[in-house]
Amino acid sequence: MTEAQSYCREKYTDLATIDNMEDVNLLNSMADLSRMVYPYPHRAWIGLYDDVNSWRWSLSDRSFYTQEEAEFRNWTSGEPNNKDNRQYCALIKDGQWNDVSCDFYRTAVCMDVRGSNVTFVFINKTMTWTEAQSYCRANHTDLVSVRNMEENQKVTELLPSGQDVWIGLFRDSWKWSDGSNSSFRYWNEVEPNGNTQNCVAANFGYHGKWEDWTCNWRRAFICYSPPVSKKVVRVRLMKKSSSLDLNDPAVMEDILRQLKQKLKDKGVDGDVKLSWRKQSDGKVFHKEKETEKKTTKKKDEL
Repeated sequence: MTEAQSYCREKYTDLATIDNMEDVNLLNSMADLSRMVYPYPHRAWIGLYDDVNSWRWSLSDRSFYTQEEAEFRNWTSGEPNNKDNRQYCALIKDGQWNDVSCDFYRTAVCMDVRGSNVTFVFINKTMTWTEAQSYCRANHTDLVSVRNMEENQKVTELLPSGQDVWIGLFRDSWKWSDGSNSSFRYWNEVEPNGNTQNCVAANFGYHGKWEDWTCNWRRAFICYSPPVSKKVVRVRLMKKSSSLDLNDPAVMEDILRQLKQKLKDKGVDGDVKLSWRKQSDGKVFHKEKETEKKTTKKKDEL
């Protein structure tokens, strides 16, 4: 996977990000299964990978947190440990946090946010983390975000002694190599399913559905590049020296370099490539005729 990523970034843009079923169908039509014959055939790396440290809050409003508050954590020693690769949600007990399976049934703490005022509400009803999130969003603002030790203490004081409850922290760990935030997923049955299987391959022997694999397997891979637009622009140059040959390859290369820098100075971003178009006689530049100069001047005056 790492080798595939490096290759794609060098030759193209990155490993493929798949945004929708249209992308899936396109890749299925392009896949040549006869050439994908390595161990566990018909599979190719895509850009999805598992970032096991990507914890974030259910309430995604960035204005609710400073940078330090968004990253506040109060884990129990040895946590989070992602036991059995299934612990994607966080709970609090006696002021300390643990990561556990989101399918556990626990009580929860919701919060009501009204401007700068935040109120915490204990919900004495056992639910899975997803059910608790839905309940809090329907009846309050969201599952509780704990931004500092003061709020951690306030939440702890709400809880019956020894009881652990859901908070709004969860791990949405699957990310795209190019940084895309696409939430589209196309997992095969019972996938993802591995403790150390942190990279994803599309199985084109099974409709292009995705599987998690250990990243050091060698297999085909899919790169992508953004759509390329091409424009032809006619330029008019005035020579400062009569001895300068504009059709000299070195001169043309220097002009392109200067034009590219001017575009950059004007704020034109991206991978811009400039080249000269040769005319029928093989030359790029021709001396402008006097009649053409007059026509151009008239157009400028109008």
